[in-house]
Amino acid sequence: MAIAGPAVTPSPSPRDRSELFNQLAVACLGAGVVTSVAVAQGQNPLTALGITVFSAVAAVLAGQLL
Repeated sequence: MAIAGPAVTPSPSPRDRSELFNQLAVACLGAGVVTSVAVAQGQNPLTALGITVFSAVAAVLAGQLL
């Protein structure tokens, strides 16, 4: 019979600010790709930037809460 050690549960919360910044940067890059296509098709760049920032923040928040 094997003796199991304490269970290790992964935590999605960032350990420090730099990790949170990295998550936000990756989310912005992903959203920026789709937004670039929209700007290329004639969307207002400021609107596209707002959508990119909103979707990146929403993705990081959803990842932290779930």
